[in-house]
Amino acid sequence: MKVTYSWLKDFVDLKIAPVQLAEKLTMAGLEVVSLEEAGKDYIFEIEITSNRPDWLSVLGIAREVGAICGLKLKTVNLKETKIKVKDRLPVKISVSDKKDCPFYSARVICDVKVGPSPDWLKQRLESLGCRSVNNIVDITNYILFETGQPLHAFDLDTLNQKEINVRRGRADEKIITIDGQQKILDPEILVIADKDKPVAIAGIMGGKESEVTFKTRNILLESAVFNPILVRRGKQKLGLQSESAYRFERGVDLETAKTASLAAQELILKLASGKPCAYKSAGALKPSNRVINLDLVYVNKILGLAIPAVKIKQILSRLGLGVKAKTKNILAVKIPGFRQDIKLPIDLVEELARIYGYAKIPQSVPAIRPSRNISDKSDFTGLIKNILSGLGLREVITYSLVDRALLSKSGINTDRNLLEILNPLSKEQEVLRPALLPSLIRCLAHNLDQQQENIKIFEIADVFSAEAGSVREEPCLAIALCGINSFLTKQGLVKEELTLLHLKGMLEALFNRLGARSFNFIRQEERKINIILGNQEAGFMLDLSRQALDTFDIKNRQVILAQLSLEKLSGHINLGKKFSNIPKFPAITRDISFVIKNEVSVSELLSAIEAKGAPLLRQARVTDYYQGKQIPQGFKGLTVSCIYRLDERTLTEEEVNPLHDQVCSLLKERFEITLR
Repeated sequence: MKVTYSWLKDFVDLKIAPVQLAEKLTMAGLEVVSLEEAGKDYIFEIEITSNRPDWLSVLGIAREVGAICGLKLKTVNLKETKIKVKDRLPVKISVSDKKDCPFYSARVICDVKVGPSPDWLKQRLESLGCRSVNNIVDITNYILFETGQPLHAFDLDTLNQKEINVRRGRADEKIITIDGQQKILDPEILVIADKDKPVAIAGIMGGKESEVTFKTRNILLESAVFNPILVRRGKQKLGLQSESAYRFERGVDLETAKTASLAAQELILKLASGKPCAYKSAGALKPSNRVINLDLVYVNKILGLAIPAVKIKQILSRLGLGVKAKTKNILAVKIPGFRQDIKLPIDLVEELARIYGYAKIPQSVPAIRPSRNISDKSDFTGLIKNILSGLGLREVITYSLVDRALLSKSGINTDRNLLEILNPLSKEQEVLRPALLPSLIRCLAHNLDQQQENIKIFEIADVFSAEAGSVREEPCLAIALCGINSFLTKQGLVKEELTLLHLKGMLEALFNRLGARSFNFIRQEERKINIILGNQEAGFMLDLSRQALDTFDIKNRQVILAQLSLEKLSGHINLGKKFSNIPKFPAITRDISFVIKNEVSVSELLSAIEAKGAPLLRQARVTDYYQGKQIPQGFKGLTVSCIYRLDERTLTEEEVNPLHDQVCSLLKERFEITLR
């Protein structure tokens, strides 16, 4: 939303400099993203949040300025002009469904002189990026920017029998909009029609046939309140955007709709002559304003300070809210129609904090009560994030809404019933994600396009599915790796491509840190390995296929993925720690280098070694892995280090050697190894 400093001064007596005003607005929640000097004036560009449609007007911004700076808002009392009997023209208005259009008003002004706008009007509109058309159209745009209420002027003589019907479009009905495009309508689109045909798309754009030109002599001025959902859907369906639609889809105020029409008429009579000939309205006459009881003790308890009651009343009044004392400590606050966002007492507390100033709230050190126990989902999730970050992974955040094409491109079977969005904002937001990996692959592909060499990313978020007519959300962890792993050894820098083994090592480190002891990895397919927790499948690891890589335009790369259910993982977490003393006596280490078939489970092999070597064998671990020219096809070379130790004394060679020979014999007989 753009607004000029001089236009704001029409409503409040500003004394502070534009730069200072921009800072005050930003600190109160109206972020000024740019401040531009234009001649003797200044243009503020303000970021408007979706819950504050009242800020989409100069009046709305001026009201905030008045509250922030302690200034009184200037208002003008407009009165309905009496229409002479001889000048009255009959105008018929009908609204098919009051839910589609709660209020509609038509004001007829005859004998207008359509021509160029005066310089001051052109300058104000052009400073906000709106081009000048003619004085009538410019006035409707001027009132839109000033009050936030969209208006539309029809050439009355083009309307068949001077009749207005607010109705749904008919199947295959057509209209040519003022920008020259032909649009095909249907019953989901609200239109303004005369007796025979549509003359405008309600709340979005007028029709070409009824637009005001320099030949126009009589106009019908529309001011209405339309269903925001209908306007939004119609705009998306027809591919149209306008300043009017931007405001209608966020909701407009009934009271403003009435006053804006009067203000426009007054300006038209001043700049284009003419005379009022009719005014007719249909729908709601009085706004239904809510009343909220605000406890002053509650306000000060929430904010942690004591704002005087007089100051509270002053702030709320300057924000345009009606304030009356109900009891000594309770105010009855009447909420006007333009403040759709205020529904509860806490909303009023937020308004007081904004205007009074966040900087005035005293700083205090929060009480910290350390605890070893992880008690909720957020603690559990935070611990996993810390562990993964420590393993060199970076967290990413992707959208919950994805497109079907992305799911298809990834080639990952989600095995879930998709939850479709009935009215998606775009094709990229068609369904709630059934899995995290498709979005993670797209993120990885984007980073590769940006010349990133090594990518190690993860995401923790919910995935969605439809089950028995309800929506199921499940927290999941997804990991994606691509690139080269580099590390230093005694021989120098070693580089190797990231594979499923690297990902498996990361998951093992995660499980061990979380105290999940009962886990396993079982190969299901050549490129897929299932992750088992207890006796339950909790996720999988995947080496992305060449076909899927090609669809994401990933060339000459290997992408390794994992997805894990955090619900299933949570049942296996055990953060209880037991500390053991540092061994007093040295260990004896024996290495076994051998060749073994690829399909043999290494975890099963290590378990068998540890069982055979007990109680002297304390640990068996893989220290080297190799596949190359010296190793036959279908086999792998491993080196396993066996660590023997006793807590009471130092072991001797005579005790270790026979036991180690038994371990080697077991490997030959049970796993058919070949010693190297």
